[in-house]
Amino acid sequence: MLRPMSAPQPPHARRALLGARSLALCGGALVPLLCFASLCVGNSGLRIAPADAWSGLRQHFGWASGLPTDPIVDLRLWQALTTAGVGAALGLAGALVQGLFRNPLASPSILGISSGASLGAVGAVVMLGTVHSESFLLPSGADAGWMVPLCAFAGAIGAGAFVFRIATSAGRVSIPALLLMGIAINTILGGLMQWIQSSVLDDNYLSKSILSWSFGSLDDRTAPHALLVWCGLALGLAALPFVSYELDLMQTGLEDAEALGVNTARVRWIALCAATLSASGAVAVAGQIAFVGLIVPHLSRMLSGRSHRVLLWSSALLGALFLLGVQFLQFLVLGARSIPPGVLLSLLGGPFFLALLWSKRRELAFW
Repeated sequence: MLRPMSAPQPPHARRALLGARSLALCGGALVPLLCFASLCVGNSGLRIAPADAWSGLRQHFGWASGLPTDPIVDLRLWQALTTAGVGAALGLAGALVQGLFRNPLASPSILGISSGASLGAVGAVVMLGTVHSESFLLPSGADAGWMVPLCAFAGAIGAGAFVFRIATSAGRVSIPALLLMGIAINTILGGLMQWIQSSVLDDNYLSKSILSWSFGSLDDRTAPHALLVWCGLALGLAALPFVSYELDLMQTGLEDAEALGVNTARVRWIALCAATLSASGAVAVAGQIAFVGLIVPHLSRMLSGRSHRVLLWSSALLGALFLLGVQFLQFLVLGARSIPPGVLLSLLGGPFFLALLWSKRRELAFW
């Protein structure tokens, strides 16, 4: 499909472009700054002076010789990088799903993608039969650890494809069917997870591991966790040049987009796979962290406009900034009493979703 030549931009487009550039500059500076701040303030309540954190960071990357690497700085560094990756992946997945279904109420968690990934990961943990007491991601055995994210991806794409297929009729997506099917799938998958958990209550490690998925965890993350989530995010970002312009055209209707030469079936499946790759990697590492994919794209639209050529990238950046900021603020205030991220985001995202439904109540009346 031929892309149109550039034309003079209207004032609102110029304002959106200025907002996107400002977001890129500020976000690009704040994400490393928050990562460094997370080295100083952690959930253990132990504070590290900025000079000591910088020294530990230099030792970690081999920029300074002599003293051994500080284990606390090393642990917090991978935790911060994992947190940024999870936030970016969920923000990107949410923007892709909302653009795909042309519905601002859609998100990976609401549509069952996150629940599908969680069920796949929990099933893998149970099948493997053993987990470390300090990490619910990697069972004993290097090869076995990769079964968890692979099963998480299979569960995510299976749930997403099923909801998408049932909610589509004659090439058109039904918004009521979309949300109702998402609710139904979440209920079914949640029931399956509870049944699995009840069957392993006698095994403390397995029971604790499965329970962790219900409220998420970003504690004790290591290099493999960060590598996994950033690989999933990179694959999701790699798909954006193939769908971003087409998603803009599809917002006015599938028939209009097809008349302009858009292969809507191809775009929908690429976007769905990109969203599930990003979401499944995040869920495989952090468990259930809801509403990031719902909140972040709305914030990004307010700052950078509605064009998916900008919105998708800015949602990834803002997602990293959002989750890092939320984690840092609660570590700063609560310290060792910090709330699990899944619980905290549910407390923040639930009222946001209710407010969003209230603001669109007139549109809901015509569904």
